[in-house]
Amino acid sequence: MIDLHMHTTVSDGTDAPEEIILRVKEAGLSVFSVTDHDAVKGCAIIQEKLRPGDPEFLCGVEFSTKDEKGMYHILGYGYNPASEAIQETIRHGHSLRMEKLQARLDFIRDTFDIRLPEEAVRELFSQDNPGKPHIANLMVKYGYAESKDQAIRNYLNRFHMPNAYVRPEEAIKAILAGDGIPVLAHPFYGNGDQLILGDEMVLRLLHLMDFGLQGVEAFYSGFSPKMREEMLALADRYSLYVTAGSDYHGKNKMVSLGDTGLDAEKSLPGG
Repeated sequence: MIDLHMHTTVSDGTDAPEEIILRVKEAGLSVFSVTDHDAVKGCAIIQEKLRPGDPEFLCGVEFSTKDEKGMYHILGYGYNPASEAIQETIRHGHSLRMEKLQARLDFIRDTFDIRLPEEAVRELFSQDNPGKPHIANLMVKYGYAESKDQAIRNYLNRFHMPNAYVRPEEAIKAILAGDGIPVLAHPFYGNGDQLILGDEMVLRLLHLMDFGLQGVEAFYSGFSPKMREEMLALADRYSLYVTAGSDYHGKNKMVSLGDTGLDAEKSLPGG
């Protein structure tokens, strides 16, 4: 049982890093990785808490990136957390995330007259890597939306800040400089509900491989068997590593630890 894609309270998950270890054991995982957005703090905490006999841990990270051709979530595995290239990219990503946080708050105030209490806003800015789910949960708490999903879909997703992203080449090169392996997360999914298939998917991979991409997340909680099969074929064609991840966020997503589709591998051709 392997799950190399999960989030803690360091980004937009609801389980603290210490709690993730317990959840991983309960799920029967043998290998896991925490891939918080633009952060390695959770990995450092977990490395300190692990004891002999615990599941094997791989240090991870997830960078939200964008360029003129699209949006990409780049996972990094096995890097040196002390690498200056990694640390600089994390600082850059965090800075952009905080800029977007303020811009989103300004947008919902000016566009919808949604005014969150000052105390709640201060708490938001004190968190490690706050994002849309954190704002959405507050909107529900203070009666501006019926659910987190509604808050994101009807309000927060109407805001666009196109230049507030790390570029994919920056993230990939930083991971490589830190002796890590860069992997494209949930490759078929671009921005929001965008689904990328066929020749467009091939062009997407080739574009990122020019920067040094080395792997794809072929097993993912949101993939159908046909999608897994297509991604495995592309990984074989381009000699890319294959990873498996659930994208677990605790209570922020209806996804369970270990829900990667990896147990379906034997049913695929060549499995």
